[in-house]
Amino acid sequence: MSGHSKWNNIKRKKEKTDGAKAKVFTKIGRELAVAVKEGGGPDPVSNSKLKDCIAKAKAANVPNDNIERIIKRAAGDGDENKYENIVYEGYGPCGVAVIVEALSDNRNRTAADVRHDFDKYGGNLGTTGCVSFLFERKGVLVIEREGHEEDKVMEDALEAGAADLQADEDVFEIFTEPDDFSGVLNDLTNKGYEFETAEIQMVPSTYVKVPESKQNSMQKLLDTLEDLDDVQNVWHNWDMSDVEDNEE
Repeated sequence: MSGHSKWNNIKRKKEKTDGAKAKVFTKIGRELAVAVKEGGGPDPVSNSKLKDCIAKAKAANVPNDNIERIIKRAAGDGDENKYENIVYEGYGPCGVAVIVEALSDNRNRTAADVRHDFDKYGGNLGTTGCVSFLFERKGVLVIEREGHEEDKVMEDALEAGAADLQADEDVFEIFTEPDDFSGVLNDLTNKGYEFETAEIQMVPSTYVKVPESKQNSMQKLLDTLEDLDDVQNVWHNWDMSDVEDNEE
């Protein structure tokens, strides 16, 4: 995949979540439980949504015992059945497109919280479809470059069913179709690869630069949205490469 590297965005997200692992585990656990309820049961062979969530959980180092316990509990009549998936779309400062994916047991509360953050930091909460056309859902697997040859990673990834690979300075980014994500992850895991991150993401088709005067507001918008208990994922098309450079 030619063009802009996604790793600056992924890396910043990973650095943030590393400092709040318990909260990340809680959010992934909720996602697993809802996948059992909505995807067709506790068997990942017949429940592709659950299969993808398990892959994401393992890549985030959620212990297998935790995963199994959550799935078993969700297969009963737990509280997870009251959660619903909600997607919000809007713009941050300078027209940065933002998608917020939430699991909520109170739609009104979540909508108010999300709208408050957009308003506070110079954004606008829009209507469904206002920015989603700027993104494409893809499986994304990131491998540290150290210790791996590009040709070999490319060969293994394509053999596993990946759609493309992008080599950056520090990492290899492997992209898959959503339906192929779990299979590619399992194949590469069996070949001994370890992943910095592995999940299905909303990948932007274009990126927006944000001037330095607006970067703080943009970052606070993303941080506060991600910190909301109901929010599972925040996707955006902010080109953060210059921010990384400034911080270094």
